[in-house]
Amino acid sequence: MDSLKPSFPDLKSRIIPVLVLDDVTTGLKMCELLCQNGLPVAEFTFRTPEAAELITEAVERFPEMLIGAGTVLNLTDLERALNAGAKFGVAPGFNPQVVQTAIARNFPFAPGVCTPSDLEQAAGLGCRVFKFFPAEAVGGIPFLQAIIAPYRHLGVQFVPTGGLTPENAKEYLKIPEVISIGGTWLGKDIPDWEKVARAIRQAVEAVEEVQE
Repeated sequence: MDSLKPSFPDLKSRIIPVLVLDDVTTGLKMCELLCQNGLPVAEFTFRTPEAAELITEAVERFPEMLIGAGTVLNLTDLERALNAGAKFGVAPGFNPQVVQTAIARNFPFAPGVCTPSDLEQAAGLGCRVFKFFPAEAVGGIPFLQAIIAPYRHLGVQFVPTGGLTPENAKEYLKIPEVISIGGTWLGKDIPDWEKVARAIRQAVEAVEEVQE
């Protein structure tokens, strides 16, 4: 049941761009910039009808990237993610059916949690990697650290997402149990590609500073 844990620490970056895009061409351009600027990972959310096609195209054209599916809310979304070739899945909340099916399909999946009860239920099914969402809205770093404390001995790890910025990203990354963070800000300047490229480079630099 602990099979999910090893899949996520191997992320190619500790910042995952979280992207809500309704145009495949735009998404592929974003993938190109991510690769060129040292951040070969992306989460495309199922908030748009084009997400599955975008994941399929990105996986084919950028095999060096770690492409995941976000906003996986139900079994239909999970099947779409698997069929599209996503390498991992993420959800804003905890759905036991989705978690159990992901485990059965050997698909790395991080359910969303924001309370101890969420975490205990997901951990009871075998999860050890969780999306902490919505991170800033529910209390940010102090709240996350308080949740980690009674569960640290289980080997829990987190991907905080929601309200993170270039200004607070490094503080989250300094927490030992945080293996990555969701970089929702990295797509906000699309289609100003110069600004986007600059933001990607700054994200990479932030990770390097923390790792030093």
